[in-house]
Amino acid sequence: MSSVLVTGGSGFIGAHCILQLLEAGHDVRTTVRSRKRETDVKAMLKAGGANLLSGPGARLRFFEADLEKDAGWAEAVAGCEYVLHVASPLPPHAPKHEDELIVPAREGTLRVLRAARGAGVKRVVVTSSFAAIGYGHKPRTKPFDETDWTDPNSQGLAAYPKSKTVAEMAAWDWWRREGGELEMAVVNPVAVFGPVLGPDYSASILLVQRLMMGQLPGCPKLWFGIVDVRDVADLHLRAMTAAEANGERFLAVAGEAWPMVRMARALRERLGEAAKRVPRRVIPNWMVRLVALRDEAAKLILPELGKVKQMSHAKAERVLGWKPRSNEEAVVATAESLVGLGLLGDYAGK
Repeated sequence: MSSVLVTGGSGFIGAHCILQLLEAGHDVRTTVRSRKRETDVKAMLKAGGANLLSGPGARLRFFEADLEKDAGWAEAVAGCEYVLHVASPLPPHAPKHEDELIVPAREGTLRVLRAARGAGVKRVVVTSSFAAIGYGHKPRTKPFDETDWTDPNSQGLAAYPKSKTVAEMAAWDWWRREGGELEMAVVNPVAVFGPVLGPDYSASILLVQRLMMGQLPGCPKLWFGIVDVRDVADLHLRAMTAAEANGERFLAVAGEAWPMVRMARALRERLGEAAKRVPRRVIPNWMVRLVALRDEAAKLILPELGKVKQMSHAKAERVLGWKPRSNEEAVVATAESLVGLGLLGDYAGK
């Protein structure tokens, strides 16, 4: 089987990619910003069922490399046939200036692509986001697909979607001009849910955690495209090897967008007593705007209140045979894993 580098193995998507690659028989490498994270990654993989002492798990190697530095990347990619570039720089706090997100995202992606080309890697699969597709547009009923792009210059665009858009655009531009024989594909996930492997997880998981712990008084009028992390990893592996995937981007979404209140209902219906604290009521927009006057988290969601964005995974299904799990399965699996790992404290079922 092939040797594959997964950047950002300590991340939610990265860890699931490693699990599926090991299961498929590949030799896997992963990068961490510090070797201190190696223990964390191993714990996550163990939670996911990997035996790191024998069998497939013994084929995992760690390399120290930071997206903001050149050191370590040549060694990490040497001898690899494929690279899954999943890592994305995230500052420990909200950036004071958008360039704190944009510059590392763009330069980090280009750094990985250059290292891959230099090492003779066959293909890089870049993890982008729906944030590079569905923001800065006028309201529409037509589902978003891979032909759509977020306008990075649209007024009021937040730093995160701008960073993902700029980074992906830079990747395609570099690949067309300087990629040479290097192949490239891009995966654009929506909000990623599914089984958590440890306490290091994304904002979408935090949403389910807060719902389960009763930390939200109700559900704002927010809609989410949903996809299970196991299906995101599966799509990466399909895009890695399928000849038809070269030069293409693939939107990773399970089905129609769900309002938050529908997510809450699914949790209550499927988890019973453990979800007794999940709110039932919908919070009106005026109340969210009032809260946003003193709450930064509430302020961030204001631009998306009431916006329903539908998306299509028809291309991934047609070209790669990808068939994702349902919205409900993804959301419920998130909560079940949080309960199973004791990440809800004393809240679950009490």
